[in-house]
Amino acid sequence: MKIVTRHVVSLTDVEKNPRLIKLLYITSLFKDISEKALLHLLYYMRQNGYDLGYNFVVIGQTPTSKDVSSDLAVLKYLGLLEVNEKKKLAISSLGKEFIVKHLETTLKNEKEAIDKLVNELKVKIAPIDAEVEIKVKRRPG
Repeated sequence: MKIVTRHVVSLTDVEKNPRLIKLLYITSLFKDISEKALLHLLYYMRQNGYDLGYNFVVIGQTPTSKDVSSDLAVLKYLGLLEVNEKKKLAISSLGKEFIVKHLETTLKNEKEAIDKLVNELKVKIAPIDAEVEIKVKRRPG
């Protein structure tokens, strides 16, 4: 058994971290999104010139990132993101309030660029998200 220690994080810590706020905002642009599709989206965004600073390792055709997984864990721990019955990430009501609060500050200069790029890439990640949903439906449960 491996024991991993982490310091306790709070909403104040997220407010001080623009990357976490942007990750939450990007996730909020979807009704729900699988972690796999989100990883692909962030990877494609980086390839298209919008780099959030995440390190990716591509195994086969699949980008993975411990940094993204760690940041998603923080957002889930604080209740800003939830995992729904389809095993997809969805923004919580607390997360929505948090985003509204930061639209005019942290996100002000980048919201338009993020929106445009996400809209362009939605078509590219839709099959990945659908694949995850089909796998979840097939599992007895």
